[in-house]
Amino acid sequence: MQREIFGNTADGTDIERVEIHGGGLTARLMSWGATLQDLHLEGHSPSLVLGFSEFDSYPAYSPYFGATAGRYANRIANGRFRLDGEDYQLDRNQNGVHHLHGGSQGIGKRVWTIADLGDDFVRFEITDPDGHMGYPGTCRIACTYQLKSGGVLSIIHEAETDRPTLCNITHHSYFNLDGGETILDHELMIAADHYLPVDGSLIPTGEVMPVAGTPLDFREMSPIRHEDADGQFVYDHNFCLSDARMAKRAVALVRSLNSGVAMEIWTGEPGLQFYGGSKIAIPVEGLNGWCYGAHAGLCLESQIWPDSPNHDRFPSAVLRPGEQLRQETDYIFSRS
Repeated sequence: MQREIFGNTADGTDIERVEIHGGGLTARLMSWGATLQDLHLEGHSPSLVLGFSEFDSYPAYSPYFGATAGRYANRIANGRFRLDGEDYQLDRNQNGVHHLHGGSQGIGKRVWTIADLGDDFVRFEITDPDGHMGYPGTCRIACTYQLKSGGVLSIIHEAETDRPTLCNITHHSYFNLDGGETILDHELMIAADHYLPVDGSLIPTGEVMPVAGTPLDFREMSPIRHEDADGQFVYDHNFCLSDARMAKRAVALVRSLNSGVAMEIWTGEPGLQFYGGSKIAIPVEGLNGWCYGAHAGLCLESQIWPDSPNHDRFPSAVLRPGEQLRQETDYIFSRS
């Protein structure tokens, strides 16, 4: 276990970084955004995640690399929702129209406190005040990372509130399992029969459609590369795992045949957002010594379905006083 100052915010706040070990994994995590800054698997040299070696590159260039996104991860159309008969307007940080990942100063872009730390785990905590980014209620949030035997990166999000609010938190690492320039030759399986179609702003239309017969059918291991006359298919969709939270179960598997590294995902969340990294364009060097371009990494974000407060058929992200939100996801790494 190591603990150090990794950098400073524009207002001079120290950013702490810790290093933990366990299960054949080494992880570096920082207090800005409760972020997974670097991750290595024993016997595999490149980092398994996209990131930067210097803190200043994160606020300047990071599209949520390794961050804890929330208070509501993913998108809410027009930043508006209605709860218990009252209308709320959230920060509209996606092109000035929609709300994304908790807003321009969501919890993935703020400094957390290290509340507990051991050789194989770290617990971050933050208080999201009433009215911040437009959310009702003061929300106390914790994020615990732990490295367990068998190559398991366990991530647990917990939250409590003093007023009814929305709370939907996710881990936002961009994974690359072989250190190559793109993940298009990775193979992927997602245990979902349905997905959410989206409009041009990536807002769900409200339909829940079968994956069968579409490029989004990953019920069996399939290449991520799927090109047609317009080029690579753009993946940025929610896969519908269930109608509500349930016991943690296996929901996805991704692997690189080049490196032999595989990553299995277990979660209790009802949705999994698969983003293929099509918009990545970073002008500074990343962890593996090169500038990240399109498809340099992929995201598999376990969460409530996007825009859920505006669709009665979608799982609920409402958190009320006296309840405790607990979201558990395991990323399990192996190498053949």
